[in-house]
Amino acid sequence: MNYLAYKTLFEEILSAETPAAPYDKPDYLNYTKLNQSRMKRWDKHLVLSDSILSKLQEITSPQHWIIITEPWCGDAAHIVPFLIKITEQNPLLTYEIQLRDSEPFLIEKYLTNGTSKSIPKLIARDETGKDLFVWGPRPEGAHQLLEELHEAKADFETIKIKLQNWYNDNKGEEICHELAQLIG
Repeated sequence: MNYLAYKTLFEEILSAETPAAPYDKPDYLNYTKLNQSRMKRWDKHLVLSDSILSKLQEITSPQHWIIITEPWCGDAAHIVPFLIKITEQNPLLTYEIQLRDSEPFLIEKYLTNGTSKSIPKLIARDETGKDLFVWGPRPEGAHQLLEELHEAKADFETIKIKLQNWYNDNKGEEICHELAQLIG
């Protein structure tokens, strides 16, 4: 699916009288509503770094990006808008969004640490379908913060707030920096 279809999925979930699982659970429905708001804000205000813009101009061969995500994922709400904006900067980049929890279950081939279905996940492929790089589920700074919070045995609410603040303060700089290192 494309980004418009992905955003339409949010609308369908949030407007359904009886949402399908897992959105039939209040927490998942609330995450989705919050994530829709986050994505709308990023769509309006995100700025790509000069380093990523420069690297994107160096791409001379087609790349197809596969973004594995779900509407309930908080990290994805902060990252997917950047990934989409990046692909829009070079006509040699195409993308598709696949849902983690729906067929073809591509996530099974791209587990984090060999066991975790963590998302979002970006798989960049060349024109023959060969993987060029895999990135995700979050920038290193957010990952380090999450590790520290787990070590401190922080509760889920604290983790959500601290990660939200990290993404807001970072403004996508680390996403752009890390992808600029991988592209090309």
